Amino acid sequence: MRADRLVATLLFLQTRTRVTVAEVAAELEVSERTARRDLESLSAAGIPVYSQRGRGGGWSLVGGARTDLTGLTAEEIRALFLFAGPSSTTPELRTALRKLVRALPAPLRSGAEAASQAGFVDGTDWSRADATAAEPQLAALRRAVLDGTQVRLGYAAPGKPDGVRTVHPLGLAAKAGHDYLVADTERGLRTFRLDRVTSVVATGEPVVRPDGFDLPTVWRSLAARMEDRMHAATVRARVEPGAVGRLELLFGGRVRFGSVRPDGWTEVRVAGPTAEVVAAQLAVLGARVEVLDPPEARERLARLAVELAGVYGPPDSA
Repeated sequence: MRADRLVATLLFLQTRTRVTVAEVAAELEVSERTARRDLESLSAAGIPVYSQRGRGGGWSLVGGARTDLTGLTAEEIRALFLFAGPSSTTPELRTALRKLVRALPAPLRSGAEAASQAGFVDGTDWSRADATAAEPQLAALRRAVLDGTQVRLGYAAPGKPDGVRTVHPLGLAAKAGHDYLVADTERGLRTFRLDRVTSVVATGEPVVRPDGFDLPTVWRSLAARMEDRMHAATVRARVEPGAVGRLELLFGGRVRFGSVRPDGWTEVRVAGPTAEVVAAQLAVLGARVEVLDPPEARERLARLAVELAGVYGPPDSA
């Protein structure tokens, strides 16, 4: 933490002609004694920082140095604030961004401020439900990952009873509007969607990281497994011309369009976890789509038709 403070102090110095100990303490949210000790440490380390006593005195960089101590280019700064600005939902990140803006040289500051206002992230889906993890669980898991501490994780997986398990948190990833925890478990590396996490309790035991663990590589492997399960079955169907756009909207990249038949209908292939699940999803299009195979998909639709007719009866012919 002290190394972070020394860098932050140096960045703060470059933005001012002269600063007082009190100003440094307020900016870094530390005591004046700590701020003075950090300034003296910078000077002792050979950084061109000096103090001037008396009225109007304070601490300055030698010659009023204004170099860009962040080492960031204008394009890098804009990219950073465009990405982080809309996502700065935590107090820590908002504070960090404010401090970084102040530490930037004046010519770069306006671009950073503009970039931070140029985007917005909505954390809810179209049903107004949260699409990201609740803040307490997310904050607790961030701490566990950074501190390298095992946790007892409460988790509510779809179609399964809620359970608690001890896991080794290794990293966090985001995909398609959802946050995920990558963790090692008794059954190997697993992902946990954070909006399904019900509780996080640190055990105090250290995380054991697998040899050669690399988060991006592991995530891509785990994500590929999930995608394979989501595309495990394929249903072949034909769809009338007016429903092609609706089908694409419903299934996105899971639908593949084939040739147009002589009757004007288009042949399609739709992927999903099972043929029965895909058939049930296609049912929303009614008679505008006809499932051709496999047989279990057609049987699922036939059963649905019987069930619905039993509930609602035949349509009113009037």
